[in-house]
Amino acid sequence: MGTTVAEHLRQLGSGRRTDLPETTAGTMRLDAREDGWTEHWYLTIADQHVRVDRSADDAELVVRAERTVFDRLASGQTHLAEALLRNELTVQGNMRLLMLLRRIFPGPAGARHPRELGRAALAGRDERR
Repeated sequence: MGTTVAEHLRQLGSGRRTDLPETTAGTMRLDAREDGWTEHWYLTIADQHVRVDRSADDAELVVRAERTVFDRLASGQTHLAEALLRNELTVQGNMRLLMLLRRIFPGPAGARHPRELGRAALAGRDERR
């Protein structure tokens, strides 16, 4: 299956994340349900760093889903927006932080940012002139 959510979150605490906005800070809790129990992951984001703890403390954003959904997010098999639209996860709290969570989980393999695609299209058009 690839990377599990536990493996992915353990790796987050290693160094600065330049893909995160410098001015964004907040807390989020991921509640992963499996076989009648819930595993809690508490993320604190500040100064482009993510600290991950195991805690059920209150957070500004709480995201709940089955563990398999979080595993698919961590391995890049599912995008956060897909899971949200399919009602595979529920969200409560600060939606600004949900957009930040998109950057914490990898996208599908081979995916490119829309700006990158636009720049490539413009470069191709300029070369044809």
